[in-house]
Amino acid sequence: MRGSFEVENGPSPGRSPPDPQASPGLVLLPGGPPGQRRESFLYRSDSDYDASPKSMSRNSSIASEAHAEDLIVTPFAQVLASLRSVRSNFSILANVPTPTSSKRSPIGSQPPLCKATLSEETSQQLARETLEELDWCLDQLETLQTHRAVSEMASNKFKRMLNRELTHLSEMSRSGNQVSEYISSTFLDKQHEVEIPAPGPKEREKKRRQPPPMGQISGVKKLPPGSSPGGSSVPRFGVKTDREELLGKELDNLNKWGLNIFRVSEYSNNRSLSCIMYTIFQERELVKTFRIPVETLLTYTLTLEDHYHADVAYHNSLHAADVMQSTHVLLATPALDAVFTDLEILAALFAAAIHDVDHPGVSNQFLINTNSELALMYNDESVLENHHLAVGFKLLQEENCDIFQNLSKRQRQTLRKMVIDMVLATDMSKHMSLLADLKTMVETKKVTSSGVLLLDNYTDRIQVLRNMVHCADLSNPTKPLALYRQWTERIMEEFFRQGDRERERGMEISPMCDKHTASVEKSQVGFIDYIVHPLWETWADLVHPDAQEILETLEENRDWYHSRVPHSPSPPPRPPPPPPPQHRFHFDLTLEEDEEGQEPRAGGAPPPCDPPRAPPPTLRHPPGAAPRETPRGGGGGGRAERTRGGGTRSGSGDPPTL
Repeated sequence: MRGSFEVENGPSPGRSPPDPQASPGLVLLPGGPPGQRRESFLYRSDSDYDASPKSMSRNSSIASEAHAEDLIVTPFAQVLASLRSVRSNFSILANVPTPTSSKRSPIGSQPPLCKATLSEETSQQLARETLEELDWCLDQLETLQTHRAVSEMASNKFKRMLNRELTHLSEMSRSGNQVSEYISSTFLDKQHEVEIPAPGPKEREKKRRQPPPMGQISGVKKLPPGSSPGGSSVPRFGVKTDREELLGKELDNLNKWGLNIFRVSEYSNNRSLSCIMYTIFQERELVKTFRIPVETLLTYTLTLEDHYHADVAYHNSLHAADVMQSTHVLLATPALDAVFTDLEILAALFAAAIHDVDHPGVSNQFLINTNSELALMYNDESVLENHHLAVGFKLLQEENCDIFQNLSKRQRQTLRKMVIDMVLATDMSKHMSLLADLKTMVETKKVTSSGVLLLDNYTDRIQVLRNMVHCADLSNPTKPLALYRQWTERIMEEFFRQGDRERERGMEISPMCDKHTASVEKSQVGFIDYIVHPLWETWADLVHPDAQEILETLEENRDWYHSRVPHSPSPPPRPPPPPPPQHRFHFDLTLEEDEEGQEPRAGGAPPPCDPPRAPPPTLRHPPGAAPRETPRGGGGGGRAERTRGGGTRSGSGDPPTL
């Protein structure tokens, strides 16, 4: 099986001849000591989200095993961990020795316990806990829907947890509500329902002049004259530039995280994607392995880059070049050394290069809400992602653009399938499902095996590759701050342009697209806390310890934006209440006199025999009526946060203040 898989996918670099008894694998190493780094909301105590009273024991069920520092949070892995615990406890209670060769023996080198060494009370307690564990497992399995993947259990749980976090965030302030709506509508696969106004005369006239391009792929155009490479000499980095030396110095960092892609664009005459794609294909010897004609590669890269819109602020060829270079670095991470074949590497890099081609600078939901031709063509499902794929593959049919011309038919089919899977995974509404799939896979393998993730089938391999490209697509907050800030300015500019178009059409403005109300700093903190951090945290678990510096940069950038979140405007100060009366009995006497029918003097003046005094504060502000100031970041009060070691940290479990 593996041999045939290798033949179709091409040899993997640095791998010895295929061993029919072996499979490509990834060693899963335990994470660092608890408390070293802030954990994402996925590690909140389950009791904050799960109704099951036994949810806490799910977390502690593996505390006696080798992964004591890792908290298992995906439901299916929790079930497996509990069953392992039940098995271990049974062997103790029944005094049955566990074979050392059993694959289900507890992971680790702890000495086995014997029932004879346990007191009667301890033995009874262990039996009760074992029965409770087994009952909980049965409850989970009885409610499991057989037609759904087990990773959906995690996806539903994570969505529920995120909804809880976003509800709390939206209650904190108006800007918090806008950030919450943006994250919910973008990353939770929720349709943002709006009332679509009737098209105006100009729009109706425009549609009459431009017949719908149904039945053909829109956006494909011919390469402008003079753009195609000519002559016998091939530029060193695939693009013509008079600053080749400066470009070369920047590309010395091609294999490093945090390459300054903005300088690459400057030194390559705004041909960053062509430059990066050509250089990476040469660096990895893909040109030689798959016999790609150099002139064909140059023609395709230039044609592809020309189909990215230069007037789109963020989703342009610069972003595609950045994602491709980031994918290139992630493929080279030591933990994944020699795991993927050359064909899989080619597919991942090609997917990154085309993943946003012909992006119009608006969201899927905008296209759906405006009844665009693309939304009609793709039935509102991953509209842009389907279009990017169609354009990327269609360009291969242009003259001298087929870079895959020397692949076998089977290789082309396999590559196309992988590329489609990876580009569709860049639809941000699929984010939580992707995250749940990866986390379930990693945690399940940690619980059920000796810490080796066997990537010996297409499903597991493509799952890692899809998440890799997704991570690269969401890598801006993990880059050096100077680069991250430039990306933030660009994405907000694109959002605001969409908001302006929605305002002109009389539509409801999408979350974070209103330039008059959006909080840039708070949006980035929320984006990191609820989307980027959980994803990269899971990726770091997969490739530990290779991504630790990336996590550190992410946390530093998050803190930088958090320190610049503008404070919510305070309500206007109320006049201070008057001082309380000196003698309570005097206030009571006044009430009694009023009740006895004494006529009040004009203007409410006190009798001349009494000294003037202010009315008591209880008349101005009855007890409990004065509004109280709510501390910033409050609202969750007193959640116990679960550590990776199974313990708790006292204090609020709410997300950091935005």
